[in-house]
Amino acid sequence: MSLNTSHAQNSGVLIYSGERILIFYNAIEMTFEGPNTPHFKGKKKGRIYLTTHRMIFTSTDGKDVLQSFSFPFLNLREVELEQPIFGANFIKGRIIAEQGGNWNGEAKFKMHFNHGGAIEFGQCMLKAAQLASRNRPPQPPPYSPPTGPIYQAPPPAYEAPHTQFYDWVPYQTFPTAPPPEYVYMTEAPPPYPGVDPNAAVYPPPYAGSNNTGNAKEREAAASAYYNPANPQNVYMPAQNMQNGYQQPPPSYDDATKKQN
Repeated sequence: MSLNTSHAQNSGVLIYSGERILIFYNAIEMTFEGPNTPHFKGKKKGRIYLTTHRMIFTSTDGKDVLQSFSFPFLNLREVELEQPIFGANFIKGRIIAEQGGNWNGEAKFKMHFNHGGAIEFGQCMLKAAQLASRNRPPQPPPYSPPTGPIYQAPPPAYEAPHTQFYDWVPYQTFPTAPPPEYVYMTEAPPPYPGVDPNAAVYPPPYAGSNNTGNAKEREAAASAYYNPANPQNVYMPAQNMQNGYQQPPPSYDDATKKQN
């Protein structure tokens, strides 16, 4: 969603207070089809971070006008995994801009994994998106870029949490944590709790949110689906709006029909 708001000095990444990095991958190649600006032109080489709230790309080319790009789960659409006969596997999809993100409209993207791991990364990203969607309020506030002072993040922020709750993270495929000097944090919190249902509800509270809903209500809020019988594809539907409110996503059965 946001352009050049998620990087810090020394090609580092900038995350929110309470956000944790699940996967760090140091050899990504990114391409965009978006607004006609220099930021989206050409191939982008750098690092990808999967966090409890989003994906973040940071460039390893200090001269590129695109130094970082944030992909909140709530703004991803039509994400798919491609496995070409020739060439590296890649993930593609659409990302929708939000107010305050330094760009407008929407863009298509492709993420090439030149050293493997696209399938595992895609499945993990989808699982994180599912969990984060269940914990969000009905109408989340805008995912505003971080503001205020920044500082080096403490170890929990850049180390994958090896607990039973996170047993879906492919630690064997992505065992490497980013160097501590690459990870910076702002005191600003994210607009929703992310993948952990036990996380505190981040302020400001949003009018109309109900954090005491039952499991079925949280399930209905999820916007992403994964069919184990068809792991090459994921389903992240376009936002359905009626009278200013987001409508419930299709049932799991309807979603899987789109994959088969």
